[in-house]
Amino acid sequence: MEKNNNKNNKNKITKDMTFTKVIKKYPETEKIFLEYGMHCIGCPLAIQETIEQGANAHGIDIKKLLKELNKKIK
Repeated sequence: MEKNNNKNNKNKITKDMTFTKVIKKYPETEKIFLEYGMHCIGCPLAIQETIEQGANAHGIDIKKLLKELNKKIK
C-alpha cells in the first residue's frame, strides 16, 4: 500500500529513508530521534540504516515515530 503513496510522499519521511538522509534534509528531526533513544543517528551505520531498521532494533513503534517526524517537518 505504501508504495502507491510514494508519489504523494515527496516531502514526507518514510520508513525506507536512512537516518543520514533525514537528518540532512530535516535537521529539526534530530531531537525526536534522540527523545526516542535513537542515538545511532551519529554512528557510521546511520548512512545505510533505514528508519525502520533502527526502530526495529530499538523496539520502537515505527508508525508512531513516522507520525511525529512528519508532524515536525510540516
